[in-house]
Amino acid sequence: MVQQSKREYLEAIRWRYRKAGRRGKRRILDEFCAVCGHHRKHAIRLLRVTERPARRKPGRPSTYGEAEREVLEVIWLSANRPCSKRMHAIIPVWLPHYEREYGRLPGAVRDKLGGISSRSLDRLLVPVRKKHGNRGKCGTRPGTLLKYQIPIKTEHADVHKPGVMEADTVAHCGTSLDGNFVWSLTLTDVFSGWTENRAVWNKGYEGVKNAIAAIEQELPFGLTGFHSDNGGEFLNHHLVRFFAERHLAVDFTRSRPYHKNDTARVEQKNYTHVRLLLGYGRIEDERQISPINELYRAWGLFNNFFSATLKLTSKTKIGSRYVKTYDTPQTPHQRLMSSPDVNEGMKTFLTEVFCNLNPFALKRHIDYQQSQILKTVR
Repeated sequence: MVQQSKREYLEAIRWRYRKAGRRGKRRILDEFCAVCGHHRKHAIRLLRVTERPARRKPGRPSTYGEAEREVLEVIWLSANRPCSKRMHAIIPVWLPHYEREYGRLPGAVRDKLGGISSRSLDRLLVPVRKKHGNRGKCGTRPGTLLKYQIPIKTEHADVHKPGVMEADTVAHCGTSLDGNFVWSLTLTDVFSGWTENRAVWNKGYEGVKNAIAAIEQELPFGLTGFHSDNGGEFLNHHLVRFFAERHLAVDFTRSRPYHKNDTARVEQKNYTHVRLLLGYGRIEDERQISPINELYRAWGLFNNFFSATLKLTSKTKIGSRYVKTYDTPQTPHQRLMSSPDVNEGMKTFLTEVFCNLNPFALKRHIDYQQSQILKTVR
């Protein structure tokens, strides 16, 4: 007898078993065991089961409900699915814009979201993550010409103010590095996490230098240090002269070969700031550089003002494992506003920019620009 037939038979005789006397129950039980092949004790348990009211889940009742989860789902998706610690830091930044977009929240819901912890966020977003679900080739080629003239630097524990930038490039080559295609240049500030991107054609010396100069013009702080990997697009005379022949020379350093952790802050941006936007396909139309740079400018505003980051403060080895400690998650904008090394005029400018931005409108603009560019990617 198949399982479905057994269940139907059980439901049919269960009411007879409850009403029958002792001898009647014995006969029904004998028949049930013979037909279904159950052990006698197991059959008794099945026949005795009655519908009981659902028991309340043990423990204290949940503080947060569907109203809070719906708000968090919208913010979480719009903010590109941050972890709970980063999400906790950006909720106060995003809530005013959420209310302008979707209407004013009830006071109780707003108060709960204002006091929610990162652990509660993890629990509340479990069904959201289940619902929505939670690499490519390397184009770095060693630049040997100045390799032994540019000093190696392995860590930046001595950096306590903005201005020291880590740099990296990403190839939009698809599955082949042959031919001409677009590259992305990424610069990340060690102190604040402020990140800017630009698209360049074939990462030539002059093109990379011009892209760095364009980024420097838009930075809210002066460039004091430049740290890169050992790629030929960085280790060349053009860039050395660019940093050396100025009123205040920029400290130019490089990482150790094959040690990505020496430029960890910018390496981790290769996915969040490049691949998340443009994917792993091949972009070989030079006309796409201008639209991509427009997309990168909007992406920079979105991430620098509305996406919190974690910053490593200490790393201690205990036995065979490392224990890492991080500071309170903040957006790059918040870190710059709290820095005494950023002048008041620039802080006023950043505040004005922040007050005139809407993260939901920015996200819609980014999504539209991204969809137009990805039509040309193969």
